[in-house]
Amino acid sequence: MKYYYSISEVAKLVDIKPYVLRYWESEFKELHPKKTKSGRRTYTQKEIDLISSIKELLYKEKYSVKGVKEKLKNNNGTFLCEKISTKTKENESLLNEIEQGLKEMLDILKSSKV
Repeated sequence: MKYYYSISEVAKLVDIKPYVLRYWESEFKELHPKKTKSGRRTYTQKEIDLISSIKELLYKEKYSVKGVKEKLKNNNGTFLCEKISTKTKENESLLNEIEQGLKEMLDILKSSKV
């Protein structure tokens, strides 16, 4: 499991364009990824969960940016949609199973080469 993700990785994970993530950083003070010395953004899983929550509220729940800000403010900036958090854990578990299966297949392939 990775601890830090680049903006392009997060964009793919959450299905949002990188410029949208940069815009959200300017709008939501709760979203502030660390930057490397070279200026690259690094996101944690907590920030990815927050981004997923913001996306859910904006696109599915049809909140305005102002409405999402209020929702975050009313929850002390820690609002994380339970459904998204649960989905993240399910995906992580599934990925672990896939990884294990691929390792087993690789072992089989390696042992069959003589």
